[in-house]
Amino acid sequence: MRKNIKLTAGIAATAALALGLTACGTSSDPSSAKDAAGSADKPLVVAASPTPHADILNFVKDKLAAKEGLKLEVKEFTDYVLPNTATETGQVDANFFQHKPYLDDFNKKNNTHIVPVVNVHLEPLGLYSKKLGTVKDIKAGQTVAVPNDTTNEGRALHLLADNGLITLKAGVGTDAKLSDITDKKGLEFKELEAATVPRALNDVDAAVINGNYAIEAKLEPAKDALVLEKAEGNPYANFLAVKQGNEKDARVQKLVKLLNSPEVKKYIEDTYKGSVVPAFGTPAS
Repeated sequence: MRKNIKLTAGIAATAALALGLTACGTSSDPSSAKDAAGSADKPLVVAASPTPHADILNFVKDKLAAKEGLKLEVKEFTDYVLPNTATETGQVDANFFQHKPYLDDFNKKNNTHIVPVVNVHLEPLGLYSKKLGTVKDIKAGQTVAVPNDTTNEGRALHLLADNGLITLKAGVGTDAKLSDITDKKGLEFKELEAATVPRALNDVDAAVINGNYAIEAKLEPAKDALVLEKAEGNPYANFLAVKQGNEKDARVQKLVKLLNSPEVKKYIEDTYKGSVVPAFGTPAS
């Protein structure tokens, strides 16, 4: 059974204070970068969303890490904020849960210095319903739940627009908001934290759900989604990330090699059967 890592109020307050003290540092500050030689024998602690991120990391830990001489510790988080703040403050060495548009937005808003290291996989975003059989069944007056964080809401709105459910302003990008909808076609929208959207499926007519949270909710994106994002040319690959200055940590580089290995590719394909797809070989920045 998994144990989700939850920071207590005291630890969270300490993290917030530490973040405030370190946010103005740069990668050239000696205190902001780990000494790769000195940390080589220590476990590499990686914060991750439970599924599929922690699952992939635990596969690496159990099956591959020992051969590379890597000690790997996986800490599971169920939100999209603490993994980055914990990486910024040094509570963990790296994280694996996010895509580039989300990280760019997070760094800008929080003055953090997290950088991508290597792409691993893509989780196609999907539209789900427990009440409707096809996307054509969605009609005026019905309610659709969407994630409320900037990039995932924009991503969700583009999915809806691509499938004719709404119309967006011309040229609007990944940060599209509800106010950018020029024609709602009679639909109502409910904005929720991404992790809670699956639990709202019984209360709304349809919901746009992130791939990892769909899997955690026992949904099979490739089979259950009314519509699913196309993988080709998708900018939302999920990657391993570290605080700027720690990219060359020997332990990080070992994990990079393993996460892009043929064994991990096969694990992703065999385990998720198209609901999660490898994103090897695509630039992470």
